[in-house]
Amino acid sequence: MADQQALDEVVRFTSDLIRIDTTNRGGGDCQERPAAEYAAEQLAGAGLQPMMLERTKGRTNVVARIEGSDPSADALLVHGHLDVVPAEAADWSVHPFSGEIRDGVVWGRGAVDMKNMDAMILAVVRGWARQGVRPRRDLVIAFTADEEASAVDGSGFLADEHPELFEGCTEGVSESGAFTFHDGAGRQIYPIAAGERGTGWLKLTARGRAGHGSKVNKENAVTRLAAAVTRIGEHEWPLRLTPTVRAALAELAALYGIETDLTDVDRLLEKLGPAAKLVEATVRNSANPTMLAAGYKLNVIPGEAVAYVDGRYLPGGEDEFRATLDLLTGPDVDWEFSHREVALQAPVDSPTYARMRAAVEEFAPEGHVVPYCMSGGTDAKQFSRLGITGYGFAPLKLPEGFDYQALFHGVDERVPVEALHFGVRVLDRFLRTA
Repeated sequence: MADQQALDEVVRFTSDLIRIDTTNRGGGDCQERPAAEYAAEQLAGAGLQPMMLERTKGRTNVVARIEGSDPSADALLVHGHLDVVPAEAADWSVHPFSGEIRDGVVWGRGAVDMKNMDAMILAVVRGWARQGVRPRRDLVIAFTADEEASAVDGSGFLADEHPELFEGCTEGVSESGAFTFHDGAGRQIYPIAAGERGTGWLKLTARGRAGHGSKVNKENAVTRLAAAVTRIGEHEWPLRLTPTVRAALAELAALYGIETDLTDVDRLLEKLGPAAKLVEATVRNSANPTMLAAGYKLNVIPGEAVAYVDGRYLPGGEDEFRATLDLLTGPDVDWEFSHREVALQAPVDSPTYARMRAAVEEFAPEGHVVPYCMSGGTDAKQFSRLGITGYGFAPLKLPEGFDYQALFHGVDERVPVEALHFGVRVLDRFLRTA
């Protein structure tokens, strides 16, 4: 059982890490090294020998291994990223890098994505050092750079250049799972992630004939691009159910006493009410236009126009995604991946999933654990290159009205102290026996 010092440390570590500004705007300007040094110092204080590794100066990753008691068991990867998305201080109630603790809540960028989990890992490992605890399996602890961009300086670099550090790892756990979802009717649901949609960030390029804005121009690049972007934005993607999503729908339907009618999933989602939010984004592929760039003067028709699209595809859905984009863009617009990563799927009948469920249920017996698929992606994509199956398991017990998912990349990101305490207890319970 996690001791009082671990409960105190998780709050302090979360606050301290938030105060270290590791904003990742893309383009390589982030500096994770100060946060990596902080994490390495805490691991060293637990008697471990952390390694600090960089592909690019200042883009630092930390890796350490804890030897388990069963040498025949496969190793488990426990990982969290150190970078955060940007935050505009003027939009926040408190400064986003203050790490302020107010009224039992820790405020700041990274409070849920994901310096809270980083802090939980550190608190658990240090607690074990004080208590003389050894996990059953070898645990590889990794704190990564660059997750909020391409991961090329983080998990991608580690997987490609330092695979030996993850020898024996067959499974991994990281962010976005085992948090309290309140359905508005008194039920507390704890979704554990067992899959991720693939990432297909797209660049669209339309070319045409440059000319004067007052002249007739049937080869206008802006017009061609706008038509393609409209087709993409209005496209209704067909229903595609993966095993993880089928399992999620079945367990949610059973929880609500609803027949699992997979012939009309949209109607089933309506019957699930607020709980549909856990699955509605993962029953289809998606493509959302997000950026446009064209022209340099109002009365000049440019010869080229560019758009960017955030595409996501389900496990097994990439071929369909590509073929659909070919049709939607048409003959006058080219598209390419500006960033691509695989979709993931993990079994929900594995011993590891069962142990995660048991750990949550021990400390939240009133809760209902269900599997789900993430609509976005995590570092688990890069680590999957090493044959590591990834789950989302960063436990938090949250009060009703606390919209956890809305705070990811949102304004006034924060996490209750009690949620951190719950997370340490559950993570400690799971990792001891995982």
